[in-house]
Amino acid sequence: MNPQETAEQVAKLLLKIKAVSLSPKSPFKWASGWLSPIYCDNRLTLGDPIARTFIADALAHHIQQNVPEAQAIAGVATAGIPQAALVADRLQLPMLYVRPEPKQHGRGQQIEGQTFPHSGIVLIEDLISTGGSSLKAARAVQDADMNVLCIVSVFSYGFDQAQTLFKEAEIPFFSLCDYPTLLSMARLSGALTATELTLLSQWRENPAAWSGV
Repeated sequence: MNPQETAEQVAKLLLKIKAVSLSPKSPFKWASGWLSPIYCDNRLTLGDPIARTFIADALAHHIQQNVPEAQAIAGVATAGIPQAALVADRLQLPMLYVRPEPKQHGRGQQIEGQTFPHSGIVLIEDLISTGGSSLKAARAVQDADMNVLCIVSVFSYGFDQAQTLFKEAEIPFFSLCDYPTLLSMARLSGALTATELTLLSQWRENPAAWSGV
């Protein structure tokens, strides 16, 4: 299955299990402060064996084919943790995870699990929006003397801001599915109305300035 076919299948699965929610009148607020009429909850894929297996297999396949030098898999807390565990198991690689901040108790760890100095790490996210949380996790891994080979996610909105940040950080990234593919599959399946699709396309053009309807 080529990357586009994989993206379309992931989009179909997300729509089938109703992982995509719309709320234009009471928009969702992201950590970045942006308001959004759409929320893609990839955590729901964990409760569906078909979606969970397909996504984990696809993530593992991408890493095998494109990052064969990976020595460990790291999940970005919290939603990236189960995906990382599934992928690490398939690839028979060590797994660790990265918190947004160091713990305020115990050993005060930000990275949990065994660390591997000078090794190549693949970071797994469930979703990439502005890219801020992904790169924050990447910096924590780098500060622990490990090399971030790339960041891989289930879904990405494909914002220019994220692409710029990743380019500046010199960290490649890849997502199984993106926003245009999701909208395309939603249109073909009839999962969203024409009005909803128009709204989502307009929001995507300038999400930072969007304030709801």
